[in-house]
Amino acid sequence: MAAIGFAALAMGIFVLDLFIKNFIEKTMEEGKEKLFCGGRLLIRRYHNKGAFLDMGQGKQGLVTILSLGLTLFMTVVFLATFSFRGNSTLKAGLALLLGGAYSNTYDRLTRKYVVDYVSFPVKNKRFRRMVFNISDFCIMIGALLLALGEVHSS
Repeated sequence: MAAIGFAALAMGIFVLDLFIKNFIEKTMEEGKEKLFCGGRLLIRRYHNKGAFLDMGQGKQGLVTILSLGLTLFMTVVFLATFSFRGNSTLKAGLALLLGGAYSNTYDRLTRKYVVDYVSFPVKNKRFRRMVFNISDFCIMIGALLLALGEVHSS
């Protein structure tokens, strides 16, 4: 895939997640839940004022600065990968990671919280309370691909 394709992937993740977040904000009440995908997913509106799994709650300024700094750093790394051929796994990982990072960082800068909206309807109450968004999944998958790309290139 050409560099433009990886950049389009990152932009597509950003746009899709922003669309879903705006939809959730407009149509769902806080605290209400809906089953989705044949009961495999639980949709709810949650405002995460911290980072992943509410870490950094109460330190929004620091979380926002770290998020912005890491996103900018990874953008520079991503752009640098355009200058060499190969290692599509690394480039795809960066694209996924950045698409998610742009979306969550945008939320932190504009809303002062990240809109999370999907969890899993399991019996374990602790796990059931965890709420994610598409960006979170893309960041996790992207980080995994980065690690795999690094192992593969070694």
